[in-house]
Amino acid sequence: MPEGHTIHRLAARHRALFAGQVVRVSSPQGRFAAGAALLDGRALVDAEAYGKHLLHHFDDESTMHIHLGLYGKFADGDLPAPAPVGQVRLAMSGARHWLELRGPTACEVLDPVQVAALRARLGQDPLRDDAEPRLAYARVVASGKPVFALLLDQTVVAGCGLIYANEVLFRAGLAPTTPGRDVSVQCWAELWDDLRALMKEGVVRGRIDTVHTAHTPEAMRRAPRVDRHGGEVYVYRRTGQPCLVCGTAVTRGPMAGRNLYWCPVCQPSE
Repeated sequence: MPEGHTIHRLAARHRALFAGQVVRVSSPQGRFAAGAALLDGRALVDAEAYGKHLLHHFDDESTMHIHLGLYGKFADGDLPAPAPVGQVRLAMSGARHWLELRGPTACEVLDPVQVAALRARLGQDPLRDDAEPRLAYARVVASGKPVFALLLDQTVVAGCGLIYANEVLFRAGLAPTTPGRDVSVQCWAELWDDLRALMKEGVVRGRIDTVHTAHTPEAMRRAPRVDRHGGEVYVYRRTGQPCLVCGTAVTRGPMAGRNLYWCPVCQPSE
């Protein structure tokens, strides 16, 4: 599933392509036909991301809400738009560009009250300037759940996914099993700042890189990582490989229904 940096990149892309334009909206597949009819011929005012949720705001105060889930994908290009092929949920075109969406978990039209309710149930998004990390910390310190699970909880930290959760805990030297109530305010502040910086870099680069300069392939004279997720990382999907810092084999185990990766030496449990 795309992590928050990808959704913020998409919001910026769609804003650049369509904001301020009257757009044509349709649903070749038919599953979004009613919603498309409400938006067709309206002006797109803005596009924004909140965690893993993409919001397209229109001039009648309606909002198209999209959650890509595991299979959702966008494509776009210069007009003329190609003929729809396959299961195209959403097709949109403006003055010069077209956009297609396939396979999202959610594609729906919301009113302002529903948008407010969506925002209210989400946690704090590190990529948003209006985020309040202290509010996220209040939920963390009140919980006995492992900090790894709390980072993945979208009602606590919106937009943090599996890769960022694993990597930011390694960089902090924090055991993923640490209960939220044992995370100090100073530790959380450092964790949040690092997560925000990594995710901002992800927005710029379009991929997740988490290793410090001293641990890049060039600095360590090692082969670059080969993985469909791309990017240079410390522990994610590196089970059994040597830790880039201490050489200990990276460990994998289940937690919160997800794959947890950690170095038992660099992230010791109490």
